[in-house]
Amino acid sequence: MTDKPLANQIALVTGASRGIGAATALALGAAGAHVVITARTAAGLETVENAIFDAGGSATIAPLNLTETDSIARLGTAIGERWPALDIMVLNAGMLGQLSAVPAIDPKEMAQVLTLNVSAQAALIAAFDPMLRKSAHGRVIGLTSSVGRKPRAYWGMYGASKAAFETLLAAYGDEMELISKVRTAIIDPGATRTAMRHKAYPGEDPKSVKDPSVVADRIVALLTEDFATGHFERVD
Repeated sequence: MTDKPLANQIALVTGASRGIGAATALALGAAGAHVVITARTAAGLETVENAIFDAGGSATIAPLNLTETDSIARLGTAIGERWPALDIMVLNAGMLGQLSAVPAIDPKEMAQVLTLNVSAQAALIAAFDPMLRKSAHGRVIGLTSSVGRKPRAYWGMYGASKAAFETLLAAYGDEMELISKVRTAIIDPGATRTAMRHKAYPGEDPKSVKDPSVVADRIVALLTEDFATGHFERVD
């Protein structure tokens, strides 16, 4: 493997202003990819962009709220006008929501979680499908959670959204397998030091779980491998 295995590739990372998204953007930049980073907070994106540049990489920031009407379509148009193909898409943005028993779930919050964790992901796939198909090696990586596969008390809302997301991405991978070079993979990052993790486990010592860079390094390593569509792994 060269020191720039993803040179000349264009990557899009959502939820890239902090945590796993930011770490993945940094790792992709270090591997040679030009990284388009999106999140709601411009300040956070600028910090990540500067870190990528300082490390010798290149990036473009695109602040936006993925749940706003037409925001994803506008992003797709803007990226499509600048580059002919998208080689890598890392679907990391997500919302935890309030942990509660199923009968106590707030329907309005449930709708918000499903909008970001499922509907926005479908919109991203739809918006960038043409560009992914034009890539010689299109790859889509989705971040999930163990509760999407193994239900856990009080995690019903978030778990349901991740189960739906996994099904969505896996179905897209199956659809693409025989008609394009696009391949999909699902990554469960496991216990990782993120703001979402802290919200779910406020009493946990952050030092007791791994740094987001561990997950990011594995994502970049996977992108250099010839994995089969539908690939799943957990990063422990």
